[in-house]
Amino acid sequence: MRLLGRGAPSIDLLIVGLGNPETKYSGSPHNVGFMVVEELARRHGISVRGKFSGKVGDLRLESTRVVVLQPLTYVNRSGESVRQAMRFYKLPPEALVVVHDEVDLMPGRIQVRAGGGLAGHNGLKSIASHLGTEDFLRVRIGVGRPGRGDRRSVADYVLSRFSPDIDVEGIVARAADAVELIARDGLDEAQRRFNGEDPS
Repeated sequence: MRLLGRGAPSIDLLIVGLGNPETKYSGSPHNVGFMVVEELARRHGISVRGKFSGKVGDLRLESTRVVVLQPLTYVNRSGESVRQAMRFYKLPPEALVVVHDEVDLMPGRIQVRAGGGLAGHNGLKSIASHLGTEDFLRVRIGVGRPGRGDRRSVADYVLSRFSPDIDVEGIVARAADAVELIARDGLDEAQRRFNGEDPS
């Protein structure tokens, strides 16, 4: 597949990791998408630059040409940044992979899916609103909900730092593996490998 935009380099996939730009949100469940993009950049030795109201970098995974994007518009307005990039590269929705936190999955669970509902996630809602469709790929990263006795709201929970007993580095590494597998071998293989996996 070769997707060519006018005046733009040819790319095959746009990988978007969701998160909030302020330092105080670093290490929080809501920023796990940012962490995955940073892990991909580290693995492949790429640098990111400012563009599309975010930070972007490009890499090649075998024959697949990929652009990674961290929107800096805050999670709730991620669609503004994503729409700019999608228009620039003239990409169809199926060439978009959004990496995001998912409170309805247990911590560490990775689920790869095409389309589906928005599950109350404001970042996904913003992207769907700006693109006019929900038919894009997602890598859902389980972060769970506040545990018994934790009086925080879900919103406060996802904006707080991960609990020390959660292997954040391991979760981020496996999510990055899932993204790479989508790029190299396609959605079906990534679903087969990750969707039935027990994170424990």
